[in-house]
Parts: sequence; C-alpha cells; structure tokens
Amino acid sequence: MRGLAIAAVAGLVLLAGCGKRPVLRPADGKVLPPKAQSAAAQPGVNDLLTVSTQAKPSRDDELVTKSKPLQPDRFDLPPPG
Repeated sequence: MRGLAIAAVAGLVLLAGCGKRPVLRPADGKVLPPKAQSAAAQPGVNDLLTVSTQAKPSRDDELVTKSKPLQPDRFDLPPPG
C-alpha cells in the first residue's frame, strides 16, 4: 500500500513537470542560422521547428466506400486432418 502511494506521488510530480516549457531561443552567445539566399525573410524559431509537409506527409488512406463480397479463393482450404 505504501509503495502504491509513493508511485502515485512520483507520477503526479512527473506529470506536473510536463506543463512547464520555456520559450525557445538561441543559447547565449549563439545566433540563428543565416538566411538562405533564396528565402524572402529570416525564419524564426517557430518556423524552424515546424515540420514541413515533405518531411511528414499527411496520411492518405483510401476508405472503403462500398463493400462487396469477396471472390471465392481456390487456395483457401481447411487445414489437413
């Protein structure tokens, strides 16, 4: 029972730490990467952290719109014995 209480308190402490996130900025003495030659403006921190569509494509599943019975399969045999 005591172990369960300790585990619960430890879980709450870990959960409380999840909500606090500092604002991201370059480390002291460091600057953001230089602007690309073809870019219109220097990207900010949020722009650099956003994943592009090419890096993480959206899921494109073809949904079944009409169900139809399966064709008979001549290799779908019961197990021997």
